[in-house]
Amino acid sequence: MTDQPRQVGGGRTMFGDFAPKLAELTDDVLFADVWNRPELSARDRSLVTVAVLTAGGHTDELRFHLGRAVENGVGQDELVEAITHVTLYAGWPNGMAAMAVAKEVLDQA
Repeated sequence: MTDQPRQVGGGRTMFGDFAPKLAELTDDVLFADVWNRPELSARDRSLVTVAVLTAGGHTDELRFHLGRAVENGVGQDELVEAITHVTLYAGWPNGMAAMAVAKEVLDQA
């Protein structure tokens, strides 16, 4: 799994001047460290992240991570299937909201 592209965050770009510590943690811990650990591929981490964000109803973050998932090699059919699967465990409203975001994001890809 070491041949995968290095995952990089955008915390400093988004709000480094406003919330520097959170930006640092986002870039240096979440992405530079956790996302690049070799135990899971970036592709697998993307699927897990999409599932968790769907289950939690976190549609704002889901927009970014759907695009990241595609970059990491997850196909549209796989993303739709993952969201469908999570919907039956995490609740219909969260799944429907996530699917609406997925349709919007993936239609633009």
